[in-house]
Amino acid sequence: MSILHKAKDYVESLFKDKLSSVYFYHNFIHTTFTVNKAEEIMIHTPVSDEDKEKVLLALWFHDTGYIVSPVDHEEKGVEILREFLNKENFSEEYIEEVSRLILATKVTYEPQNLLEKIVKDADCSHFASHDYNDISDSLRKEWELTKVRCFTNEEWNEGNLKLLKNKHQFYTQYARENWEPIKKKNIKKIEKKLEKEGDKKEPADSNKKDPKSDRSVDTLFRVTLNNHTRLSDIADSKANILLSVNAIIISVCLSVLVPKLDTPKNSHLIIPSFILLLSSVLTIIFAILSTKPNVTKSKFTLQDVADRKVNLLFFGNFNRMYYDEYMDAMKGLIRDRDYIYDSMIRDLYYLGKVLDRKYKLLSITYKIFMAGIIISVFSFAYAFLTL
Repeated sequence: MSILHKAKDYVESLFKDKLSSVYFYHNFIHTTFTVNKAEEIMIHTPVSDEDKEKVLLALWFHDTGYIVSPVDHEEKGVEILREFLNKENFSEEYIEEVSRLILATKVTYEPQNLLEKIVKDADCSHFASHDYNDISDSLRKEWELTKVRCFTNEEWNEGNLKLLKNKHQFYTQYARENWEPIKKKNIKKIEKKLEKEGDKKEPADSNKKDPKSDRSVDTLFRVTLNNHTRLSDIADSKANILLSVNAIIISVCLSVLVPKLDTPKNSHLIIPSFILLLSSVLTIIFAILSTKPNVTKSKFTLQDVADRKVNLLFFGNFNRMYYDEYMDAMKGLIRDRDYIYDSMIRDLYYLGKVLDRKYKLLSITYKIFMAGIIISVFSFAYAFLTL
C-alpha cells in the first residue's frame, strides 16, 4: 500500500475516533476536498512525483491538530505527521519538508515556493466553490459551537466579503485562471446578501421570538444534510473507480488472455485467470450494489398526514399523492415548525442509514478487490514457477 493510501486511512480513522462532532468544517470532508483540489492543480502544473507526494501528505495532515485543539493546530498537525512518518521510516529531511508545507497553511503565511502555493490554494479552494455559502455556514456553526465567536448575518457577510476582496488571493496560475472567476461570483452573492440585509427593517417587538436559535437550528440541518450528500458523493466516486478499473481488467482478460487458454501449453494459466476474472466480477457486483438506489416507499392515509406520521419531504412518500392533496399537506407542514423539524430529522436519519449500508458494501468491495489481486498475482507466479 502506498504512503498516501496509508495516510488517508490513518487520518480518516483519526478524525472518526478523536475529532469532536462540533467541527462541521475542519473535518475529513474538508481534508478530502483540499487533497482533491491539490491534485486538480498539479494535473495542470509541472510537479515531480516526489513533490506531489509531499503536497498530498501535508494536506492529509494539515488539520489533524484539531483533534487536540484549534489553537496552533498546524504545529500539532506537524507533530502527528512526524510521528506517522517516523513509523514509516522516512528521513528527517523529508519529514521537515512536508512539515513546512503544513505550516504554510497558516492564514497569515505568504507562500515562498511553488509547493507552498499549491498547498495554500488547495486549502482556500472553497472560496471558489459553487457550494461556498454552505461551506461558509459550516465554519460559522463550528465557531459558534466551539465558542470562538457568534456572528450576526451582517457581521458574517461583511467579514467574508472583506476576506475575499481584500485579504485573499490565489497564487498558482491554474487557480488564478480557473478559480478566480468563481470566487468573484461568490463575492457578488455576498454583496447582494448585504444589500438585502440593509433593506430589511424589522419591527421592534419585545414579544417577538428571538430568531437566532431558529437560524442556528436551520444551519445545523443544512450543514448536516450537505455533509451527508458529500459523503454519498465520495462513496459513489470510489465505487465508480472500482467499476472502471475492473471493467478494464475483464476486457483485457477476455480479449487477450482467455483466447490463449485453449492451447495445452497455456493450461497452467486457466486457474489464475479464472481467479482474476472472478474477483473482478465480484468487485463489480458489490460496487454496483453500493451505488444502487434504495428508495423506500410507504402507504399512508390523509389521517397519517394530519397526525404528522409522514415525511412529506421525501419523494418516495408523496409520489403517489394527488397534487391537491400534496398542496394541502405541504401548507400544513409549512405552518407547523415542529412538523418541519420532525420531517428533517427523519430525513437525516434515513439518509444516514443509506450511507451506512453504502460504506459497508464499499468496504467489502475494496477487500474483495485487494484479495483478488493478491491471490491472482500469487497464482500466476505459482503457475509459472511450477512449469
